[in-house]
Amino acid sequence: MRVTGDGTAAAAPRAPRSPLADTVLDRLTACYGPAADPERAPVMRAYMKDVAPFLGLTTPIRRALSRTVVAGLPRPGEADCAAVALRCWELPEREYHYFAVDYLRRHVRHCSSGFLPVTRHLITTVPWWDTVDLLAAHVVGALVAADPGLAADMDEWIGDDDMWPVRAALLHQLRYRERTDTERLFGYCLRQSGHQDFFIRKAIGWCLREYAKTDPDAVRTFLARERGRFAPLSVREALRNIGERPPPARRSGA
Repeated sequence: MRVTGDGTAAAAPRAPRSPLADTVLDRLTACYGPAADPERAPVMRAYMKDVAPFLGLTTPIRRALSRTVVAGLPRPGEADCAAVALRCWELPEREYHYFAVDYLRRHVRHCSSGFLPVTRHLITTVPWWDTVDLLAAHVVGALVAADPGLAADMDEWIGDDDMWPVRAALLHQLRYRERTDTERLFGYCLRQSGHQDFFIRKAIGWCLREYAKTDPDAVRTFLARERGRFAPLSVREALRNIGERPPPARRSGA
């Protein structure tokens, strides 16, 4: 359970009934389990700061197995996506969470704005950057792009007491390029400019750096005006690929 803005507890979403999800989970556990590598698993778990146990599947092996899992299956609807993701998240090993993230990235276009609470649950349950960042950029971002009304939810997330919805709000426009709402992007960065956590400071720099690929002058101008409010890490990340604005050339003889 999480606590809502009015102090009441919000129940975790329940996985809807889905015969398709039954098939996916049966295939998934049958494929992933026997392929586990008990020697690699503790190394992967340590790298991810012990956030969850691992089966020890390398990315190429996991993706190949995942293709076997979904081969020949029909396109899922929103309820199927919710059931697959929520049921994967109930399994302890991290690779099952990765499967769910990949599944949602592929099928999020079939989900409505009503899917956002499911995504928030995934972001705030067993949270770490490895799942949060992909969900933010590819799932939350796609949902908000399809229904701009969800920007109001992002305005709530950016002020959340939990840092992971905050990071997701900062990163949800990561792939928007020229469609980026710059007022919202810069406003979010300023709102969390004093945050003490590394992951928020890094996310501020990352989302600014990504937008700088589209409009470097806008990012330079913003930071020239506001950089005193940001941690050095955020500024370095934001300017990594574009640098500072060069000073104007001096006129000869001046």
